[in-house]
Amino acid sequence: DLVGLSFAVTAGEAWYVPVGHHYLGMPEQLPLDIVLEAVRPLLASPHQLKIGQNLKYDILVLARAGVEVGGPIYDTMLASYLANPATRSHGMDNLAAELLNYHTISYSEVAGSGKKQIGFEEVEVEKATTYAAEDADITLRLYEKLVPMVTEQHQDGLLNDVEMPLLQILAGMERAGIRINPEFLGGLSADMEKKLAVLEAEIHQLAGGPFNIGSPKQLGEVLFENLGLPKGKKTKTGWSTDVEVLNKLAEDHEIAAKILDYRSLMKLKGTYTDALPKLIHPETGRIHTSFNQAVTATGRLSSSDPNLQNIPIRTEEGRRIREGFIPSDGCVLLSADYSQVELRILAHMADEPALKEAFARGEDIHRSTASEVLGLFPEMVTDEQRRAAKAINFGVVYGISAFGLAKQLGINRREAQQFIDTYFERYPGIRTFMDACIAEAREKMYVTTLLGRRCAIPEINSKNGAVRGYAERNAINYPVQGSAADIIKVAMVKIAARLTDQGLKTRMLLQVHDELVFEVPQAELEKVSALVKSEMQGAVDLSVPLLVEVGSGRNWREAH
Repeated sequence: DLVGLSFAVTAGEAWYVPVGHHYLGMPEQLPLDIVLEAVRPLLASPHQLKIGQNLKYDILVLARAGVEVGGPIYDTMLASYLANPATRSHGMDNLAAELLNYHTISYSEVAGSGKKQIGFEEVEVEKATTYAAEDADITLRLYEKLVPMVTEQHQDGLLNDVEMPLLQILAGMERAGIRINPEFLGGLSADMEKKLAVLEAEIHQLAGGPFNIGSPKQLGEVLFENLGLPKGKKTKTGWSTDVEVLNKLAEDHEIAAKILDYRSLMKLKGTYTDALPKLIHPETGRIHTSFNQAVTATGRLSSSDPNLQNIPIRTEEGRRIREGFIPSDGCVLLSADYSQVELRILAHMADEPALKEAFARGEDIHRSTASEVLGLFPEMVTDEQRRAAKAINFGVVYGISAFGLAKQLGINRREAQQFIDTYFERYPGIRTFMDACIAEAREKMYVTTLLGRRCAIPEINSKNGAVRGYAERNAINYPVQGSAADIIKVAMVKIAARLTDQGLKTRMLLQVHDELVFEVPQAELEKVSALVKSEMQGAVDLSVPLLVEVGSGRNWREAH
């Protein structure tokens, strides 16, 4: 709820309008509705620029109070994200210190911290004025500093045509939220509970007695001391039982495989089937995630509170969780997903003829790669050979090693190395592209996406070999992953504009990496399916076709 609004129009000067402070002896405040009526035309004006730091948050708070913020807008956090990608944080305190050499008043200085922290409505108006007015003033000064920086770094197009319009779209998606079926998720939780009990009994039997599976210390003792399994690395508290250690053991020891299953089921139950129903908003009856626009190094959106981009779709349990996401009455969920978008971007950026031709002909790309690398006709390629080609196709942008490929495919390292060598002989453009990415990063400390976004690679010249190797892999991966992120953002902006222009009631609800999820009234389904597909496939002009798979259904799993 709104406690007050602060404004600045000239650097060094700002105002605070308190509307919702509650404490003993508070001064008289203007009624909220009068204040909102006064600022509404200004905030809605299509001519007046509104500048904010993390502006989406303000837009959401104002929307909840019944005030719409119309364009043009400018978010200093997003400007910093594009102009200054290597900075530690795009938060206001850090930007003020870095760009203005100014130390801001922290929230804890006015509201306290820990158990003693009070709500902002209990902060004295005098204290609140200094804090809130400084916020507005510093934002204005950051704006003045960042505008030329964005231009210097050639990021104006991305900021004005992609990130700023997207901010408004994301605010709309967060407000819309998504409906879930709490009864279904409750039933799923109960099923998982039973499965966990069975797994626990099996693990205890294999261990020769009961112990707390959730305690890394007890687990380490059981595995490495009682059962005498090959010991991994030691930590301060005992033996390491992290995923890497357990994965290695799981190849030969059933107990480790069962512990991995137990852990992943526990995580799904705790994070989703138990937690999601508790997050249903009492006023909307839906859950509302937050999309973070200035967090990842590549420009990808992330999602938090709850993170809806992390529901695994490779496991049956993960897919069942998606069944719990449902549309409003009279609507269906529509899911549109880019097919192999990163591979297509790689083919385009590396300008690799053999790969581009295979995509242009609409071939099964992994079968086609296997046939190229192994010198076989496509129809002679076995499923096993296709699987190997798929692993290398997807692994190449992550700098897959012979060791990694051998482990993934269960073959020896020499065979894996041979496969990789032949791959680069058949697709020399990819090796050239990878080398060029690393060279660009070494020279500039960043790499760029198709739309010119700069992805910082600060560790590229590190003296530490492991750190440098990781940075080199990022130098290859970031342009591809970042371009995929840019492409889906462009598609979102175009789709939102068309939905509005055509007066459609369809709402965009989620973005999960290469997938968009919409809530579509039954009557609009055919029209919206075609619209979404054409805008996603035509988002940017590549030398290979972009392919989008569209599905719809009574829940998210059915739609995907």
